Amino acid sequence: MSSPKKSMFVLEDGRNVAFTFILVTSLFLLWGFCNGMIDVMDKHFQDELHLTKAQSAWVQFAHYLGYFLMSIPAGWLASKLGYKGGIIMGLVIVAVGGFWFIPATNISLMAKAGEVSANTAFVAFLAGVCLIATGLTFLETIANPYTTVLGDKRYAATRINLAQSTNGIGWIFGPIVGSMYFYSKDAAGNSTGSQTLYVPYLGIAIGVLILAVIFYFSNIPDIKTEDDYHLDDSTPGASHSIWTHPHFVMAVAAQFLYVAAQAGIFSFFINYLTSEVPAIPASWQTGMTSMAANAGFLSDWLSGWFETNKNGVLAFTDKGASNMASLGFVCFLVGRFSGAALLKKFSAHKVLGLYGTMNVIATFVVFLKLGWVSVFCVFSSFFFMSIMFPTIFALGIFGLGMRAKKASAFIVMAIMGGAILPKLMGAVADHYDMSRGFIVPMVCFIFVAFYGFKWPRFSKAESLNGVSATGGH
Repeated sequence: MSSPKKSMFVLEDGRNVAFTFILVTSLFLLWGFCNGMIDVMDKHFQDELHLTKAQSAWVQFAHYLGYFLMSIPAGWLASKLGYKGGIIMGLVIVAVGGFWFIPATNISLMAKAGEVSANTAFVAFLAGVCLIATGLTFLETIANPYTTVLGDKRYAATRINLAQSTNGIGWIFGPIVGSMYFYSKDAAGNSTGSQTLYVPYLGIAIGVLILAVIFYFSNIPDIKTEDDYHLDDSTPGASHSIWTHPHFVMAVAAQFLYVAAQAGIFSFFINYLTSEVPAIPASWQTGMTSMAANAGFLSDWLSGWFETNKNGVLAFTDKGASNMASLGFVCFLVGRFSGAALLKKFSAHKVLGLYGTMNVIATFVVFLKLGWVSVFCVFSSFFFMSIMFPTIFALGIFGLGMRAKKASAFIVMAIMGGAILPKLMGAVADHYDMSRGFIVPMVCFIFVAFYGFKWPRFSKAESLNGVSATGGH
């Protein structure tokens, strides 16, 4: 018997698809980077357009609306075009969305000059966000299930998590780039974010066009999978609808609520850090100033992390909090890799249930406003969210054969939770405070934990093994 390392990327016919896996993995880096920038954009529009937290959550609404609108068409086109055609189409749409940020920025400048309304500028940016999300929908709908068939089926969940490790890397650098262009200031201390917001999106547009060309000239095999539930044959008494399988239906609900919780925590992270964190020790500012003075070309990035707020205490600036979001995503990535050890030894549904429970505890502590303990729990929530998206995904499409593409579309469609629940979390925060808003993701994590612990009953399977923890949306 071959070892797991040798068989992980080898098909039953002996073909080694490791290069194809690496190429597909680059897509996970792309949407991680895009999502990382989206998550630090809310505070920019709150300040520039004087929006409430609930209003700024329209950014997440536009982003996840793209997933909702295109998930079913993407699943249908994936079946018609195959993996390769669907991926190329998704990359082209992302490029169009990236280029759209150039005219959107011009509209924003017109708004500053009083030529158009601020709402018009906001809508222009939201259109770009939604358009990019429609392209990412193609990529996620196709790439997630595709990684599960690129090798030995025993390691399907391991591959999807391994591929999405680059998703976490992209998510780390997204907030860093966002802080540079969304919260930049000129020599006089005036914000220049509206003028430079398009720059990273222009880079994305050019990069994905290059990637589309690479995919066009590469060998991307269309691989059939086994049909454990006999969805694709005419066996008497066989169920031909994915909706008759509780483990899939509940995965859609769990993914809806997980992404809702994730989007809320990520998008309001800057608000939490700038308003709820206890007074920052003066030594932190002194140390950062010293580092900036000796950092050469990094001095602009390291400066301006702290300021004295309206209450007269030292606090994070929007730029500093945006960069701290990258630390949160480091916790997210560490959670993925450390979780790999657990998921190789224990059943995926048990680890999902455990991590869901830990996040219920973490968000409740944030709700209680316990000072630095609550701040620590915000970062720990990143850690325990790490395995959730890909593990729910793998548990949900378990045994569905070629219908996994269709099932994948609905699970991706469930990402719409990220459009709806953050507005509720923002409304709670507007009415009370940002800490109290964490009651919303807490309720979501309760359901995720429930799904994890009850998955064997829903799927009528004992377990799904061989999962690593390196993935997530």
